[in-house]
Amino acid sequence: MSPLELFAATLGVIAVWLTVKQNWLCWPIGLVMVLIYSYVFYDYKLYSNMLLQVVYAGVQVYGWWQWTRGDATATGGAVTRLTPAPLLGGLAIGLVAGLALGAAMATWSNASQPWLDALLTGFSLVAQWWMANKREQCWPLWIVLDAIFVGLFVDQGLYLTAALYGLFLMLAVHGWHQWRKSAAVSA
Repeated sequence: MSPLELFAATLGVIAVWLTVKQNWLCWPIGLVMVLIYSYVFYDYKLYSNMLLQVVYAGVQVYGWWQWTRGDATATGGAVTRLTPAPLLGGLAIGLVAGLALGAAMATWSNASQPWLDALLTGFSLVAQWWMANKREQCWPLWIVLDAIFVGLFVDQGLYLTAALYGLFLMLAVHGWHQWRKSAAVSA
């Protein structure tokens, strides 16, 4: 465990907790966290996860904008539920992106876990997009992903990050419970 990993993990806990609470500060804090983690994952040859953090940086900026534009409460719009068609479409995009990235990583890199890392990356992008747009289904997807991430990070010796993702898992369960209370059906 490096001091950098510890700092990023601390920011991660704060960012996810603020997301559960629908506080816009989750986005700038999350932005700093993902930029730090991009370096940590590069160092551990988790290249898909490194790229994921770079993309997350853009999504963090988008989420920040989405949640604060013209909203006096700075919580963004209402939490909504996806109907089956966009839900399945998003999951299909995550799968295709993960398989394409996995093939690229397995072919052209020395990534330590090219397929698993890439599939987690593809689906994480979907979950993050849904979160930025306050879709309730981001949380059950995060629950599944975080559970798998824990195993990946333990396998890589990133024990603090594995513990962080275990905490993310618990926060995702809490977030799902909180967001379900206020969700409305949306396309």
